[in-house]
Amino acid sequence: MQTVPSGDVFAALDTSPRGLTAADAVVRRDRYGPNELPRAGRRGWWRQLAAQFTDLFAVVLLVASAITFLAYELQQPRDAGTFRLAVAILAVVVLNASIGFAQEYSAERTAQSLQAMVPHTCRVLRDGERRELSARDLVPGDVVVLEAGDAVSADCRLVEAHDVSVNNAALTGESDAVGRTIDAEASGPLLEARNCVFMGTDVVAGTAKAVVFATGAATEFGRIFRLAAAAPRQKTPLQLQVASMARRVAGVALAIGAALFAVRLPTGQPFVETFVFALGVMVALVPEGLPATLSVSLAIGVRRMARRHALVKQLLAVEALGSTTVVCTDKTGTLTQAEMTVAQVWAGGALHPVSGVGYAPVGEVVDPVPVRELLRVAALCCNARLVQSSGRGGRRVLGDTTEGALLVAAAKAGIDVAAEEARTPRVAEYPFDSVRKLMSTVHRAAEGETYRAHVKGAPQEVLAGCTGIDWNGERRPLTDALRAEVIATSDQLASQGLRVLAAAWRPVTGPRATQEETESGLTLLGLVGMLDPPRPEVSDAVDACLHAGVRIVMVTGDHPLTAEAVARRVGIVRQAAPTVVTGARLDTMDDEALDGLLTTPSELLLCRVSPEHKMRVVTALQRRGEVVAVTGDGANDAPALKHADIGVAMGASGTDVARESAVMVLLDDSFASIATAVRLGRSVYQNIRKFLVYLFSHNIAELVPILAATFAGFPLVPITAVQILAIDLGSDVLPALALGAEPPEPDVMDRPPRSRRQPLFSAGVMGRILFLGGIQALGVCVVFFWHIHASGIPYSRFTEDDTVYREAITMVQAGIVVSQFFNALAVRTDRQSIFRIGLLSNPWLLAAGCFGIGLMAAISYLPALQAVFHTAPLAAADWAVLAGFGVLLLAAEEIRKWWVRGHRPRGWKGGER
Repeated sequence: MQTVPSGDVFAALDTSPRGLTAADAVVRRDRYGPNELPRAGRRGWWRQLAAQFTDLFAVVLLVASAITFLAYELQQPRDAGTFRLAVAILAVVVLNASIGFAQEYSAERTAQSLQAMVPHTCRVLRDGERRELSARDLVPGDVVVLEAGDAVSADCRLVEAHDVSVNNAALTGESDAVGRTIDAEASGPLLEARNCVFMGTDVVAGTAKAVVFATGAATEFGRIFRLAAAAPRQKTPLQLQVASMARRVAGVALAIGAALFAVRLPTGQPFVETFVFALGVMVALVPEGLPATLSVSLAIGVRRMARRHALVKQLLAVEALGSTTVVCTDKTGTLTQAEMTVAQVWAGGALHPVSGVGYAPVGEVVDPVPVRELLRVAALCCNARLVQSSGRGGRRVLGDTTEGALLVAAAKAGIDVAAEEARTPRVAEYPFDSVRKLMSTVHRAAEGETYRAHVKGAPQEVLAGCTGIDWNGERRPLTDALRAEVIATSDQLASQGLRVLAAAWRPVTGPRATQEETESGLTLLGLVGMLDPPRPEVSDAVDACLHAGVRIVMVTGDHPLTAEAVARRVGIVRQAAPTVVTGARLDTMDDEALDGLLTTPSELLLCRVSPEHKMRVVTALQRRGEVVAVTGDGANDAPALKHADIGVAMGASGTDVARESAVMVLLDDSFASIATAVRLGRSVYQNIRKFLVYLFSHNIAELVPILAATFAGFPLVPITAVQILAIDLGSDVLPALALGAEPPEPDVMDRPPRSRRQPLFSAGVMGRILFLGGIQALGVCVVFFWHIHASGIPYSRFTEDDTVYREAITMVQAGIVVSQFFNALAVRTDRQSIFRIGLLSNPWLLAAGCFGIGLMAAISYLPALQAVFHTAPLAAADWAVLAGFGVLLLAAEEIRKWWVRGHRPRGWKGGER
């Protein structure tokens, strides 16, 4: 389309300068569909619910329940206990699935509320009349009318353009405005065509008419959307480790159950009863409460993130952020505010810093008197306007953001621009164009019938028309020495990443002064340096990430000098010579060279890159074993956002494509939330390990008595499968959830990122599980066999209805519940004494533990529950003995921590290595 002469565009698109007729528009709407991007397909709620039953633990338990039902049918006579076990196992699966589904469904529904549309309305010509339509009703052939401040709603070919420039940052990452023309161009990449404007971009200056040639998915936005959709989602480290753990636990449970079945069957036990016994052992080893506990604990992290204005669309993304080793961050709108701000003004040989950021006139110009005329002239030579923002409050620029920055700087210097415009009205204008790189205006002077020309533009171009310079109110000839000083100052400001403009003036003969007269014989007033300022909170966030061992790589479409300047301001670059690589250089690198570049520990800036470059960089980092988070807000960021381990999009300023591709959305666009997310993610992982120790240690206490009874020749089980399920769900889930809500430890950001290859069950974690589980197992074995032996009844005479046996298995169940209360207190810290952080510092944990003990008391004393669980009432002395074993467990763990603190390196964290 860019090769078609402007006069032939209407014919090429089968339209006219009057636009389409209403009838033609309807026909094309039916042919091309609505002008909107396709939404990613979402699973129905019933599919999400069904997916909860495909978890390996759920599958194992479903099979176990089915087999138990079958065993019940085969028993003669049928045993109600077998039926209750089958129902209990099925209830566990349904409960876990319900909790997981509720959390994920709630998170996705919340995420949908963020979905934004492309610009809602646009102005078009239909039947020769200008109309305002919904953007989704645009069709190819429509003639759209564009003005400064408009968002472009479709891909269009310009047919009229009056000093038009657009901001393509959402597509290319380039924050500077780019001029547009109607002239035909040679064939080349469509995004580089200067006679086209594209969906998702903004008109920052001028007016234009353009003909729509692509809508919806056929636009450049749509191309990037399809590229992003093709990128597969990456599994998070926790997903991989939990899946691996589930396979191992299920395998061990099946193996031990089969082994016990093979051992007991030759002893003469009935086949069905022996099978149900082995099944009970398998159930004892499967941590039924783990999926629900894991989901809810991650949901706690999601809610904590939401309170910090960050929406996590997938629960596991919280933990993955905690294991992030590299953050690839965009510049425009992510590290910066996407608002031009004047930072320095030079006049009379002196620099005058300007404070404040954004478009609110908050701040001041240091010593403003010498630069007031400079800023007055620059402000009068502007077409932009500052208007109240209807979105996030404050003010925004209607027009060119550079001119908006000049208006704000003038206000900071005490200049009332509106009053100056009324005092010296504009009578003529020579608009900016990319060839002259100048803009000139002619004003009637306040003192009478004289006229002044005001000129602003690129320093080199303004200097070329200057013969003098204003030096503190005195006009001096612009000598070679002064010209060199101006150029040196301009270069100095540019090296800081500032965009530099010069302003000048001259008297002219009248309101119709020619452009040549207006832009020659000028008196230079000075230079203005402006930047897109970093967000105030970014520097601290960068410091926190670097201190935590997270590498930050800037990946932007902007100019290398600008990127380096911003990176230095926010602290990403601190060395004298960072590694700066452009997209063109990336094109010359093979995978081996790229791997070598990314392996280099130097500070790295990737500039002038395309979406394909970003994806290639992310893939290379992942190939090296890095856990990569990618931040961004534009459509050009979408493929990398989806391909990364964690894609983080901006919620307020981000595009639809970016938000759709990301798994985390920063509602306030604050990069500081990244550091918070890393901190919370690391805390989530620590808490997951805490409740894993808590859950699996009591599994040992459930298994060992069964094994001990088998090898001791006791004909019955010391704890039934229904009792085990009651412990796992009734007495363990709530304390485990309370452990999952533990706040981050103070030194969590002082540790390096966790290796992606570090197992969830490390040697330290397994050792702690065996240590605590072994103590619990010893305690319950002692109370069981002590109670059995104290009765004086031979093993062979015990039956399931024997009162002593029912008391003994009640002691085992109560012993596990009580010891778990103390175990929960013990696992809250790895090395620190629990008394250092306070026994009462987690009231939810205490309440959950008390609930579990209360439930156990109900199972022991209430007749209805006694019938279900085959239990008996315990005496006060029994509870005292069980509490004593719990205190011994806590004391043993305190001794272990004391030993670790004295015999391990200071940086070692128990249970982490």
